Amino acid sequence: MPMLKEQLSLFDEAIELTVAEPLEAHDLEEIGTVIALDRGIAMVRGLSAVKNQELVQFPGGVMGMVYNLDPHYVGIILLGGFEHIKAGDCVKRTFMVADIPVSDSFLGRVINPLGNPLDEKGPVDAQRRLPIEREAPPIMHRAPIHDPLQTGIKAIDSVVPIGKGQRELILGDRQTGKTTIAIDTIINQRDKNVICIYCSIGQQISSVTKIIEILKRYNALKHTIIMVAGAEDPPGLAYIAPYAATSLGEFFMESGRDVLIVYDDLTKHARSYRELSLLLERPPGREAYPGDIFYIHSRLLERSTHLKEKYGGGSLTALPIIETQAENLSAYIPTNLISITDGQIYLSPKIFQMGNFPAVNIGTSVSRVGGKTQLPAYRQITGMLKLSYSQFEELEIFSGFSAKLDEDTLKTLEKGKRIRKALNQPKYSPIDVTEQIGIFLAVLNGVLDSVDLDKIEESEQIIGKIVWENEAFRTLLMNRGTLDNDTKNGFLQMVEDRLKKELGF
Repeated sequence: MPMLKEQLSLFDEAIELTVAEPLEAHDLEEIGTVIALDRGIAMVRGLSAVKNQELVQFPGGVMGMVYNLDPHYVGIILLGGFEHIKAGDCVKRTFMVADIPVSDSFLGRVINPLGNPLDEKGPVDAQRRLPIEREAPPIMHRAPIHDPLQTGIKAIDSVVPIGKGQRELILGDRQTGKTTIAIDTIINQRDKNVICIYCSIGQQISSVTKIIEILKRYNALKHTIIMVAGAEDPPGLAYIAPYAATSLGEFFMESGRDVLIVYDDLTKHARSYRELSLLLERPPGREAYPGDIFYIHSRLLERSTHLKEKYGGGSLTALPIIETQAENLSAYIPTNLISITDGQIYLSPKIFQMGNFPAVNIGTSVSRVGGKTQLPAYRQITGMLKLSYSQFEELEIFSGFSAKLDEDTLKTLEKGKRIRKALNQPKYSPIDVTEQIGIFLAVLNGVLDSVDLDKIEESEQIIGKIVWENEAFRTLLMNRGTLDNDTKNGFLQMVEDRLKKELGF
């Protein structure tokens, strides 16, 4: 008994010494143990004080993001290759959240969602780091959207214009030209002081490589950052990619610059999140998506805005892309995103199959904000354009039931065919907004009624030259002036004379 008391006394002294001389903070480490691993997620026991969305480190330097805090274990999303990780491995806390380096040096580079270069051009000098998950700017920090962001695509700039700071959804079935519209918009930002970020989510590397080559060919890579989370990467990288790209865009926006960001596409992003949620044993909802699928996209897109001058004055414009199936706009993910965004550009497979590119369905597409940013001269003619084209589409359907048509109907049909032809445009060939106004002025006022359909494209090129030669006309349009009758009639007469001379009609 005395021996036991003596041992307990020695033990108490040891405790007192430990309390009296605590270890330094940097000597403390909280370590957990991997108890299960499955296709991009890990279950870890032992990290009792870890926080949600904290980064943890696995053997080999692979990082993971804490996502489930259960009583007996922690669910972690892996952000790197996990082939060498196994049950029993140690996991260390980093006491940091997932972030990305930000810098002007990223322009023209290809990176992954963690900010690591993928283009073999060496490391990037980072000015600072920003967390990938950030609060959206409060309402009082936001300014009205008043500047247009020109896509260079006639069918969009005329009918569904986009403003700087807007969120415009691009949706349509597979292979209808959704990515092409986004790439055209990026190409059109050359020399316009707009920084572009193309965020590729879950695409094949061959597709991304092709896009990089197109941007190089059209001299658009120097103002663009390409972020890639490939189809072969862990689903965790695909999940964080759009948030990381947005943080990179916010760095430029907060310094007073205009940014365009393309998410290609959020269908794959939603599927990645569904896969991770099911592996983490979160309760599934409609179509097996977790209950917060709406929230993950709303908190992403709410970060796109136009800031007031005292908060930087920059803007972040978002073009999220979503894929529909069998033209079903009422599917779960498309309806979620339509309700979040400020309008949508719908690409119809039927229009695509008719050979009309881009295959924009004017009746279904809408811009809830961009019309206010449109040049006044353009706004003067878009109302007539929509009306004439919708009348033509109705008459075209009914004309198939009748062999005899009156003269007025035939004229409407012929003008409608020329409007449709004018709305067509080859890919990767954006057109200046002043040229677009000149083309539609000529079409709507009957100047091209006598021109054969196969010569409409040639006529457009001639009209474009006239616009660029007429400096006073261009200056009036760019300074947000309106077209009076004398200016409009003078321009139309000039176009008619030149077309007669060069095309001989």
